[in-house]
Amino acid sequence: MSLFRTELRRLTKRRFTRYMTLLGLLVLVAIVVGVFFTNQKIGADQLAKAERQADQQYQEQVRWSDQERAACEQAKTAGTSTDGRYPDDCSMITAPPRDQIDAKWFLPSTFDFRDTFDETLIPFAAILALVGFVVGASFVGAEWSTGGMMNLLLWRPKRLTVLLTKLAALLTGMLAVTLPAAVVWFAGFWAVASFRGSTEKVTSGVWQSFVLTGVRGVVLVLVLTTIGFALASLGRHTAMALGGVVAVMVVGQFGLGILLSMASVRWAEAWLLPTYALAWMTKTVTLQDYNSCNATYYGSCEPATLDITWQQSSVLFSVGLVVILGAALWSMRRRDIT
Repeated sequence: MSLFRTELRRLTKRRFTRYMTLLGLLVLVAIVVGVFFTNQKIGADQLAKAERQADQQYQEQVRWSDQERAACEQAKTAGTSTDGRYPDDCSMITAPPRDQIDAKWFLPSTFDFRDTFDETLIPFAAILALVGFVVGASFVGAEWSTGGMMNLLLWRPKRLTVLLTKLAALLTGMLAVTLPAAVVWFAGFWAVASFRGSTEKVTSGVWQSFVLTGVRGVVLVLVLTTIGFALASLGRHTAMALGGVVAVMVVGQFGLGILLSMASVRWAEAWLLPTYALAWMTKTVTLQDYNSCNATYYGSCEPATLDITWQQSSVLFSVGLVVILGAALWSMRRRDIT
């Protein structure tokens, strides 16, 4: 019997795997449904209503300025102290020009596929990466804690082959969930844009950019799934992976962020893992240092910037993956299994 098929079957039969995967998919569905009902398609009625609201806002500004100007003139005539509330010349109190009140401010939210869809791939990858991490940790962690790993090694004594086969089955299962989910995610938001927004100007280049971002999201899911699997195998328990990620993200990242902020460290976000995960998905994250000034030719002062790119993120994640997975394989090979 094939060990790979056996492990793949065991993965799919586990109730925790099914429930966790279902929960993650339900969250994704809830996001699509929520976006659908919180957006509208902009038509002539919405534009006309926005224009009326802009006119109403303008009239309110006119009434307010008239009242304030009258109060200013009255205070000036009576010689009442205004404590700097009014200018010296009351005629300066005027309403803004009508053309400065844009009707677009009053339009309802609408989903523009070209401008907005790229942002939705970030929560998609984050949710499935979390599912993969927890499922991966539980998949191998349960084997260690119940003694199933020791029994399996009596039948298949090649330790590294067994562990890597389990990992291959896990990644295959996650890929089988992530790829169809990604297709449905694309289709779902295309439907949202068709009925509750706009699909204009979506060229082949835009589709290519979205697909590449989606591929990076799938890679992120597989990387975090592998890390969860490796941490649980390294500690021989699911709690090792879950406790490790809590320690790193809550104690390490949150505490480190506070410490760096208190110390006024420049580019503090560059020391935090979420920054690199975001850069991996969006290709570039630009950090700004508002304590510095870069003078421009126009006399303005711009903050210094630092770009975190997806290439830098790939190096960080690759090194982390190699170290953690390598430690799990070394531990599997060298430690006594009883």
